[in-house]
Amino acid sequence: MIECINTTIPAVKILTPRRHGDARGYFSESYNRRALADAGIDIDFVQDNESLSAETGTIRGLHFQAPPFEQTKLVRVLTGAVLDVALDLRAGSPTYGQHVAVRLSAEEGNQLLIPAGFAHGFCTLAPDTRVFYKVDQYYSAAHDAGLFWNDPDIGIEWPVSSESAVLSEKDSKLPAFEGFRSPFAYQTL
Repeated sequence: MIECINTTIPAVKILTPRRHGDARGYFSESYNRRALADAGIDIDFVQDNESLSAETGTIRGLHFQAPPFEQTKLVRVLTGAVLDVALDLRAGSPTYGQHVAVRLSAEEGNQLLIPAGFAHGFCTLAPDTRVFYKVDQYYSAAHDAGLFWNDPDIGIEWPVSSESAVLSEKDSKLPAFEGFRSPFAYQTL
C-alpha cells in the first residue's frame, strides 16, 4: 500500500509506502506499479538514478529535460534528508512559476512524484545524503536544461544561504527565470 497525497500543485504528489517493522528494522515496497496504478498513477519508468552529496547544503538543480525528452520523476532519499522542490514550467498552467517544497528523508520514507513539465532541485539537510529517483524518459544531454536555483523571481525559501550553498559549476551558471520561454504546454485531463 502506498499513501498518495496531493500537494498545493495537484499534479505533484507525496507518496509514502507503508513500512512493516519489527525489532530488526522494517520492510517496505518503495515502488509497486500496480499500487500506483490503483492511485491513478500509470507511469512506465525506464531509468533509475542515484546521487550522493557529501556536504549539508548541497544544491542540485533546478533541472529539467525539454521535449521530446521531458521526464516524470519519482524521488526518494536513501540516506539523510533533503528539501525537494518541483517548479511548474507548464505554459498556461494556473500554477505556472509556482513551486512545491517538501522535506524528504530516509527516516520518513516519503517520496515526491514530479510530473514532466516541472523543474526539479533539492538541498541536502544532512551530510552524505543519497537521493534515488526513477524517470520515465532516458537522459538526453542535448535536452538537458535548468534555471538558477536561488532566483528571487521564483522565491524558493532554501535552508541555505547563497554564500554557503555547495554548487556545481553548471548549476551556478544556470539562467534566470525572467525571460524564460517554456517548452512545456499545460494539458488539462
